[in-house]
Amino acid sequence: MQRCLPRGTWTTSSTTGVQREPNTSAINILKRCARWETRSPALAAPWSTASMVVAQFGSTLPRQGANLWRTTGDINDTYARMLAIGFGQAGLEKFAGPGHWNDPDMLEVGNGGMKDNEYRMHMSLWCLLAAPLMAGNDLATMTPQTLAILTNPEVIDVDQDPAGIQGRSIMEEGPIVVMMKPMADGSKAVGFFNREQGVVTVSVKFADIGLSEATSVRDLWQKKDLGEFRGSFSANVPEHGVVFVRIHSK
Repeated sequence: MQRCLPRGTWTTSSTTGVQREPNTSAINILKRCARWETRSPALAAPWSTASMVVAQFGSTLPRQGANLWRTTGDINDTYARMLAIGFGQAGLEKFAGPGHWNDPDMLEVGNGGMKDNEYRMHMSLWCLLAAPLMAGNDLATMTPQTLAILTNPEVIDVDQDPAGIQGRSIMEEGPIVVMMKPMADGSKAVGFFNREQGVVTVSVKFADIGLSEATSVRDLWQKKDLGEFRGSFSANVPEHGVVFVRIHSK
């Protein structure tokens, strides 16, 4: 989704459903529209697919009545900024769930400022965070590699899991971060991230993530079953890379 809308704040209207108020802060709008469900039949109708989106970063008020809200300042197409935002969401899990989502800003996948392995990190991290997935690249000119990253169904399934649980870090040591997201079917999505150095072997014990001793593991980027494991799983994670798996108890 390109940022092509005029600047300003959008809110609900009893006649048209939405309207633009370019000089009004989102905070004041939300105070006036605290009962936006009754003010806008277009948004409140059970068949509606519209969402209330608030981009007023830095306040707790947008969480009242909104479907998603920005949690950061703007992202840009750099590895450093992507890491700072993606790994800066700790503590916000309690605000996320079905119908209400933390939004760490759009995806930069395919814009050219990062390598494909870094874009896979980006996509994996956003999916573990149960973040809204909004493509920020030019859809008309994207490469097959970009399309493959943005449309991998097994990776997207993690983001769109009906339980709506935001993932969290379960281990952080130097450049290594392991994140885990509980899934509705009882499996766990786990991302092994290597932010800085050469190939590193990283392990997770199944007992530490609430799984039984025996499990099966599937690599989501390779779309490949890795087999059955007992007790733990280890991954060789490349520099500026991710190993993204889904683990099921046997």
